[in-house]
Amino acid sequence: MSTTPTAYARLREIADRLPRLPGAGKVEIADGGIVVTIPPVNRHELAVVRIARQLNAQLPRTHPGHIAHGGADLEDVGLGLLRNPDLMVFSEKALDDDRPAFLPHEVLLVVEIVSGHNPENDYHDKVRDYAAMGIPLYLLVDPRKGTGIVHDEPGYTSRKEFAFGDTITVGPWTLDTGVLRTYA
Repeated sequence: MSTTPTAYARLREIADRLPRLPGAGKVEIADGGIVVTIPPVNRHELAVVRIARQLNAQLPRTHPGHIAHGGADLEDVGLGLLRNPDLMVFSEKALDDDRPAFLPHEVLLVVEIVSGHNPENDYHDKVRDYAAMGIPLYLLVDPRKGTGIVHDEPGYTSRKEFAFGDTITVGPWTLDTGVLRTYA
């Protein structure tokens, strides 16, 4: 669904005014509407930490000055999208300003950990959205199944599936998925 810049600006204004309640999840804008997600479980967050740790150990060698960090917004006003990936790789310098969100060209990798309540969002909607934004790499990790997918190439024309326990390549980085755990 296409969102005009005027409609997106209105949605963003509403999203920014929503109260942040304890126990509430992320606020995103996609498909012409505001989406509020359910907060993740601890094992979801453990996956984010363990992937970030591995990426941050390699980034000084592959991309000096870049970090793997979660919790930041990713915005493409032209596409009418505001996403909040579980983890992104970007230049640490990009944090040193007052903008409310990262722009797609600043991000090398997005990582999403599939939640139990809405897996279609990560498998379909976000694949479409991150590809449209031009994000070079999208790592999808699914603790429900103990599997994942590395999406790369322009438009995510390449998909590499893996199982927890595999050592995978994501762009220039190598990740040991043996440190990931399935949901109970």
